[in-house]
Amino acid sequence: MKPQSWIDWTITGLMAALMLLSAIPDVLQIPGAVSVFRHLGYPPYLLLFLGTAKTLGVAAVLIPGLPKIKEWAFAGLMFDLTGAFYSHLSVGDPPSGWMPAVLGLVLVSSSYVAYRMRLDRTVTSGQDLRPSDRRGAIESGLPLNA
Repeated sequence: MKPQSWIDWTITGLMAALMLLSAIPDVLQIPGAVSVFRHLGYPPYLLLFLGTAKTLGVAAVLIPGLPKIKEWAFAGLMFDLTGAFYSHLSVGDPPSGWMPAVLGLVLVSSSYVAYRMRLDRTVTSGQDLRPSDRRGAIESGLPLNA
């Protein structure tokens, strides 16, 4: 495995771990997660939805292929983390309250950049892409030949 690929997948793995570790308390509606949601002014029933969405987003990022779904998954994870960051700032939480969201934003952004770089390397290296990947590369504006 090339060093760049190893770094890319390490960042993506850390992002996936963070997002899954934040989704589990949401899906299980653990009292700590419910109290944070109440503190932020959100109804507890939203926990199950957000936890499930995060889990599905991480699965979409990790499953090979499906470039268009990956793009949407990255966008959804960014919306979730941006909303969490803004919510914590809005209620006046200290950095210990909003810093996990910032870390998540950094990891998801880095993972997305790594994904796009992997896709670009795959496209420009002349490797044969499946039709679904080729369509995603065309729609993303990436060059198909070097």
